[in-house]
Amino acid sequence: MGDHESLRPVERRILRLVASGVDHIEIARRFRRRPEFVDRVIAYAEMPRTSVQPAVDALRPVERRILKWRANGAPHDDIGRRFHRSAGHIRRVEQMAAYKLAR
Repeated sequence: MGDHESLRPVERRILRLVASGVDHIEIARRFRRRPEFVDRVIAYAEMPRTSVQPAVDALRPVERRILKWRANGAPHDDIGRRFHRSAGHIRRVEQMAAYKLAR
């Protein structure tokens, strides 16, 4: 019934009970749920899951905005005032964003 390592604990327990021959009604009683719940858990557990990993090199929204404003010619001081940060902080964020894009 698929790769059990990526399943949630309740899914693993239900699938283990099904594999050992326990009836769906009995499983539902043990979990204090309806048999339909057990059927859904089994069906969902068999569906393939996409392993979407967050993009490591994706820019944060603040980095994208700073780069956009800098590309439009906004000085570091003006951008810093918008974020209640120093111009030096904005420079460092800009440098980090440029580094991420270069990777």
